[in-house]
Amino acid sequence: MRTTDDTAIYASLADATFQAYRDSVTHLPADVLVVIRKAAAAETKPVARNEFANILKNIEEAERLHVPLCQDTGIPVTYLTIPPDVPLTRDLYDAVAGGIRRATREIPLRPNVVDPLSRHNTGDNTGKGMPAIHVKPGDSFTVTVFPKGAGAENSSRITMLLPTHQYGIEGFVVDTMLHAEGKPCPPVFLGIGIGSTFDGAAALAKEALLLPVDRMDDYEQEICNSVNKLGIGPMGLGGDTTALAVKVKTAACHTASLPVAVNVQCWAHRHATVEVKRVR
Repeated sequence: MRTTDDTAIYASLADATFQAYRDSVTHLPADVLVVIRKAAAAETKPVARNEFANILKNIEEAERLHVPLCQDTGIPVTYLTIPPDVPLTRDLYDAVAGGIRRATREIPLRPNVVDPLSRHNTGDNTGKGMPAIHVKPGDSFTVTVFPKGAGAENSSRITMLLPTHQYGIEGFVVDTMLHAEGKPCPPVFLGIGIGSTFDGAAALAKEALLLPVDRMDDYEQEICNSVNKLGIGPMGLGGDTTALAVKVKTAACHTASLPVAVNVQCWAHRHATVEVKRVR
């Protein structure tokens, strides 16, 4: 039986989801801004420099006017961290969906969620299996909203390499961007999942994009450099920067397999985390 405290928690989660979606689509995280500004300052190609100027102006105007950075406000991907004293119930999922519906009405968001076969649009960015909600235990109660636009998501790929083909990971990432060209609105951020299972690698790739992007280890930097040698550049018009950052997340896998996934994210790397307020 739901208690008054439970009802308050679910209402707070719905409010936090709405706030996180609003924050995510109207302004970019600090680490993302650092990377974009650094790449813009280093760009040597005139057309690419103009595109970076447009991107930076877009960011400035969206924040000033409190409007979405892009007309594609994405499909709602959410991550919940739940402390031990918060029960994992259907009501939590309903609260997140309620926050998404409110965000769709009030921000507003473009209604992007449709049935995969009939293509019927629910009009509120929810539906069967949507929003996508990933739950993990944690010390605090938070919701992270990570909208994914179709141009970037459609360019993402997964493969099952032979376990001896670790050298093929970099080539697979580069080939992914070679096929994507300008479709995901580069310069992009690339999340790479290595290991786990077929579906697990895809989840790792998406989660990797939530890691700080203003620093890369040597392996990530090597892959990023190789992608940038493609010369696709901002909006596919040529330039020094095709990938702004590469982030890798790994997990153990079967001895006979090597799953690898690449989740592509456009320059508008939108995500926000809000702590759920709890009245005690």
